Amino acid sequence: MQDPHAIRDAFTERFGVRPRMIVRAPGRVNLIGEHTDYNEGFVFPIAIDRETFVAARSRPDTIVRTYTSQFGQEDSFDIGQIERSPDHLWANYVRGVVKGIRARDLPITGADLLISSDVPIGSGLSSSASLEVAVGYAMQMLNNINLLGEELALIAQGAENSFVGVQCGIMDQFISVLGQENHALLIDCRDLSYRSLPIPPDVRVVVCTSGVHHNLEKSEYNERRAACHEAVRLLKARMPKVSALRDVSPRDLEANADLLPPTILKRARHVVTENERTLNAAAALERADLVSFGRLMNESHVSMRDDYQISVPEIDLLTELACAVPGCYGSRLTGGGFGGSTVSLVTISAVDRFVTEVGTRYKAETGRDADLLVCRPSEGVSRTTAV
Repeated sequence: MQDPHAIRDAFTERFGVRPRMIVRAPGRVNLIGEHTDYNEGFVFPIAIDRETFVAARSRPDTIVRTYTSQFGQEDSFDIGQIERSPDHLWANYVRGVVKGIRARDLPITGADLLISSDVPIGSGLSSSASLEVAVGYAMQMLNNINLLGEELALIAQGAENSFVGVQCGIMDQFISVLGQENHALLIDCRDLSYRSLPIPPDVRVVVCTSGVHHNLEKSEYNERRAACHEAVRLLKARMPKVSALRDVSPRDLEANADLLPPTILKRARHVVTENERTLNAAAALERADLVSFGRLMNESHVSMRDDYQISVPEIDLLTELACAVPGCYGSRLTGGGFGGSTVSLVTISAVDRFVTEVGTRYKAETGRDADLLVCRPSEGVSRTTAV
């Protein structure tokens, strides 16, 4: 866990003055509901206790200087002329958020920002959304801008879509802003309504990072999104009111399967059935039926592996090893795919055994280390008191 006081001291050493504030925004893990968010469907994430901290102080000019302790790199730009950085990918998330705030005609000044994060990169835990939300919140607080949580999430998402070039949905930024301690959030990505449901105290959410890192900007993520849009376009021939795969039931899809090429059909089938699984999982959690919840997680992974085809052998192995441990209710790929992490629901009495057995067997079979994170559902973005 990170020490905000150490981050404060690092800012002071770097910029020669104490920060005015430090904010933090969590990463997230999605319990179920994968690749449904950009199809206006349902997702069910928690914010986790791995976070991006931003120490910040206003400047009297229009320059934003940013330093990341994670990479030991600095970036600098003028808020009146914001272009993509050719040198540092991480800097584009910062630049995109600041540009998004400026695009709303919100008055801001320059700033010095120091970024420190313990959200694993490329592991499906939304390190990018955590960074975007923390930077956006810091700029908001420095300039006394009154933004609703949903607005901040949309600015952060816009930075990733329009500036970085990853066509992510709203879930990652939304849960980083609005997460609730000890709760999962069922989010309707069409109207951004949400409902919090408590996680039973006798279970833990365990994230297993595979060591296989993805880069969504260069992966097939955007191709999957395009396939979903193509499915909607083709289905409109018989279902003219359909505007997103959210509007298609499993029965609808089966009845009109002849309209879709085989690959497009598989992609659509994952999204349509995943929406149904997500709603069923929320209902199961509401009645504390963890056995049903775990079964739905397992079914979700099979769908991502076979229909959406975003898993890799290491991820499949992690889910198999997880489900072999007594006390694990279910396990699945989480995040964009093509590597990253799994998420498992484990009874608290089995957590130690789970961590040992999964880690040991994964190392023996792949030669890779799996970093296992026992996560606590956390609050969304906030200001710390360490200044």
